[in-house]
Amino acid sequence: MKLKNIILFIAISVALGAKASVPVGYYSSIDGKRGQDLKNAVHQLIKNHTVMTYSSLWYHFQSTDCRLDNRNQVWDMYSNITRYFRGSSAVSGMNREHSFPKSWWGGTQVDAYTDLNHLYPSDGDANLAKNNYPLGEVSSASFNNGCTKVGTPVAGQGGGCATVFEPDDEYKGDFARTYFYMATCYQDYIWKYTYMVTNSSWLTLNQWSINLLLKWARQDPVSDKEVARNDAVYKIQNNRNPFIDNPLLAEYIWGDRQGEAFIVGEGGEEPQGDPILITPNLETVIEMGEVALGKSLTMTIYVKGKYLKENLSVLLFRDDFRMFSIPVNSIPRNVANSEEGYPLQVTYTPTAIGSHKCRLLIYDGGLTGSYGADISAHCVPVPSLSTLNALPATDIEGQNYVAHWEAAPETVDYYIVNRIVYDDHNNIVSSDQFSTDDTSYPFDDLMPGQTHTYTVQSYRLGYTSTPSNVITVAYSAINGVEADIPIAFIPTNGGVLIKCSEPHYGVDIFTTSGQHVKHLDVVNNDDFIYLPQGIYIMRSASARKPQKLVIR
Repeated sequence: MKLKNIILFIAISVALGAKASVPVGYYSSIDGKRGQDLKNAVHQLIKNHTVMTYSSLWYHFQSTDCRLDNRNQVWDMYSNITRYFRGSSAVSGMNREHSFPKSWWGGTQVDAYTDLNHLYPSDGDANLAKNNYPLGEVSSASFNNGCTKVGTPVAGQGGGCATVFEPDDEYKGDFARTYFYMATCYQDYIWKYTYMVTNSSWLTLNQWSINLLLKWARQDPVSDKEVARNDAVYKIQNNRNPFIDNPLLAEYIWGDRQGEAFIVGEGGEEPQGDPILITPNLETVIEMGEVALGKSLTMTIYVKGKYLKENLSVLLFRDDFRMFSIPVNSIPRNVANSEEGYPLQVTYTPTAIGSHKCRLLIYDGGLTGSYGADISAHCVPVPSLSTLNALPATDIEGQNYVAHWEAAPETVDYYIVNRIVYDDHNNIVSSDQFSTDDTSYPFDDLMPGQTHTYTVQSYRLGYTSTPSNVITVAYSAINGVEADIPIAFIPTNGGVLIKCSEPHYGVDIFTTSGQHVKHLDVVNNDDFIYLPQGIYIMRSASARKPQKLVIR
């Protein structure tokens, strides 16, 4: 074979090898649809999927987010730092990042919370910097690590938010197709934050974000990374990102081809009437995650077929199958043939600590042969959780502050921040919870006349620790832990003279409206602090009871 032909053969082979492994018939339900009917059909196709446990995500990241040339290395779209997986444990310095911020829908106990189609491993510093900001193009950066930029958006972007997150050019299409998926799979959610979405349109995305995401998707086409990740996610939770398999689909819903009928192309053609099983497929591996001894863990697996002629039979067998159970041994043909599929619940009730597995077998229905999926789960001792120590809030300015706490000494799944908001008459306005992997959580809704309190708990496998001590934050930025080390301030012309028996650390000075004026790492007796004429509030880390200063 001539060299030119060899090179051409290799190029064609690589191109074909990069195609997604889309099951025949997977997209048949959206074929010929247009407009809102098309988007609704895609929603019905992908909304029902196997919901992962939050504790199992690091296990799954090893197959969904590993480098194609080094499966031990984490593929981090948020930084250029090289990190490696270490079993199913969290990778130091990284978070489980909801690329479509979880605060936008305001809850954790929903399918979107653990949907791998928008969850990625992320550098912790980049994740903290991007917060829950919308995507956008940055005109002036406040954070830039060479891969993630956070800062002021260009004109017309942000949706009312003063800060946006801009990924590297290499990943802009990845994030665009992720957002197309989220705006379709969860189009029936009520959005708490509407920077990029709307609660009043079938399009879900608002116009400025449609323009941005289409631009990014066109400029950054589907990569081998996305194809491999889409296949890996499908094996785990039995649904796919259609906007990766069909890159032009977004144009039919939001773009230049809106209103045209979408015709399923190669990889999604209609079968010829022979019974097939779409999910789970032969490569599906179901990792249920961990559960504490004495508790059970249930996961839903959607069994979906096409042209099934009879009811399907299902059973569990091999290895530790007695620790697993399913409620039925037969699945109705009409339900399995539907767009939603049959929600088969698998329950793991371990009787001993350790790793356990079994195999799910699906047969009959007119299928040729049988289909199977390996199921594994892990039983660990009941966790012993320490009571956390909540720390005073920092960066208190206007409506903003950051809650802090000390890290748990043991392994936890995540932290829960319990916040109560009081009005100026000490009546409770609201009570809510927030979850995070970090030991801090930013808030931006402290209003005049309000007082916020927060406690913190750790969460592990269905257990929560005892609530921590209570920290108080007021709009004036002066409430906190009462002083236990005396300090006095003597106002004089041009400033204030410090009188204290021992050094005070973390001294902060505010205006009476809450504006932060000055921070000093340490002050000692007889130190003089220069201040212009005005009225101020001063406190220190060890004397948080505020004192009023009048500089004349």
